Amino acid sequence: VAHVCRRQGLPQLSASAVARLLEDAHRDVDDQTRQSAIFARYETLIAEAAALRRQRATAPVLGSTLLVEAQDVDAALAARRQRHDYPEQRLREAIQEGDHLITSQDRRVGQINGLTQIDLGDWRFGLPVRVTARTHAGAAGVLNLEREVEMSGPIHDKGVLILRSYLGTLFAHIAPLAMTASLVFEQEYSGVEGDSASCAELLALLSALADLPLRQGIAVTGALNQHGDVLPVGGINEKIEGWFRVCEAQGLTGRQGVLIPARNRRHLMLEHAVVRAVEAGQFHIHTADHVLDGLELLTGLASGLQAFEQTGTYPDDSILGRAERTLSDYRQALLRAQGAGVRARVRRARR
Repeated sequence: VAHVCRRQGLPQLSASAVARLLEDAHRDVDDQTRQSAIFARYETLIAEAAALRRQRATAPVLGSTLLVEAQDVDAALAARRQRHDYPEQRLREAIQEGDHLITSQDRRVGQINGLTQIDLGDWRFGLPVRVTARTHAGAAGVLNLEREVEMSGPIHDKGVLILRSYLGTLFAHIAPLAMTASLVFEQEYSGVEGDSASCAELLALLSALADLPLRQGIAVTGALNQHGDVLPVGGINEKIEGWFRVCEAQGLTGRQGVLIPARNRRHLMLEHAVVRAVEAGQFHIHTADHVLDGLELLTGLASGLQAFEQTGTYPDDSILGRAERTLSDYRQALLRAQGAGVRARVRRARR
């Protein structure tokens, strides 16, 4: 930093300004332990912060005695945002105006707010997307509607297949599952890629099976493995901040927040506005190691998995116990339908 300032004839940065610059270097790579080595980015940021410092000087001062402060670095970062965030503004306006259906209030069955990141090359930002699930008796299993219409990438398809495998494991004692379920990203028209929504998709699916509403104020991101562990995802800071801005526009209630993988904790380098809201208890960042921990948070009920491991059955009042009853009802309905079909074929053969 000192070398750049000397070479370009710029005022030096104060300690707090250097600290703010280093903080942004960590944020650029989403890591509390690593910094970006793209020095050209920071040379331009130093130059812009120095220009802003000179503009706010109350009297002509020699460059060697003028110090760039942290507020000048913040102003330069804000100016960068203003130059690039027009697409983000328009999409958030669509949510605020009700064209894009997103709510951070109430509870809904089979519906959850997932988190996505949009990378435009020179700007990246996060936005929520509504994920919904519907289930009924059948034999088709879990249908990824994006895949059915060829709007889903291979990584997302893999995530849904892992989700389906874990779902089968949860209810292996009544397998094969007599269920047809559909998963969809609502109002998504440009395609879906990545597995970071598989945790949200499974939560929506279990909510639909158990007929239990999920808190809409908690947005969810995270990938899954076949054991139900929640795996880390990319773009975590932009995703959290995108949801925070939506909640802020709709009114912070103190019950809104995000559910992220516990393994993403070291990647948190959030904007100061989000940090202040968390400190004030207006916004919350929850973490989970296992997907059923998130399910308990969003429903307020026990999952029933611990009891199952001890007794071999899910308690009737647990989330998985309610889902198991639904699946049993589906199986009985399918068997009745199959039996009726066999009887109809026999009658036609006799005629």
